Amino acid sequence: MKKLLLLLVAVVTTLHASADEGMWFLMHLKRLNQVDMQKMGLRLTAEEIYSINNSSLKDAIVQFGGGCTAEMVSKDGLVLTNHHCGYGTIAELSSAENDYLTNGFWAQTRQQELKPKDLKVRFFVRMDDVTDRILSKVNDGMSEAERNKAIANEKALIEKEKSENGKSVVSGASFYNGNEFYYFVY
Repeated sequence: MKKLLLLLVAVVTTLHASADEGMWFLMHLKRLNQVDMQKMGLRLTAEEIYSINNSSLKDAIVQFGGGCTAEMVSKDGLVLTNHHCGYGTIAELSSAENDYLTNGFWAQTRQQELKPKDLKVRFFVRMDDVTDRILSKVNDGMSEAERNKAIANEKALIEKEKSENGKSVVSGASFYNGNEFYYFVY
């Protein structure tokens, strides 16, 4: 009886639970999410979160070390991220005499700051939908291998085109099982 009651509580709780999560593209916030987000208490506008032409919250969020997110917390470039994101870099800077993983580190001056060899922080500039352009290169008569090659070739062209001669890092990606394509400029 106790197990049946616990199962019933779990089922009822699950039926009443709701989540509003998932992947929200920044460029679609105004169209898809702004009203609902403001009903839940958000005070920022979609433009304050993501603006291509003006300063916005997106300018404070960076890609740390190639995969983690971090936040800019000073005008001088100080970023905060999760411990596991910086762990390898901290270990690289540590030595037997200076175990920064255990003891931490605080630079009192700019000259005392430690410089890792390969750490990169990328700033997100913009994203754009290139679905129509990429899908115009494929057709129903193509094999999967032909389709994948045509998509890869067009993605490579877009990435080269949008990099502004190497000024920016551009990466294209497919979403929704290959039905939509976007590029991201860093």
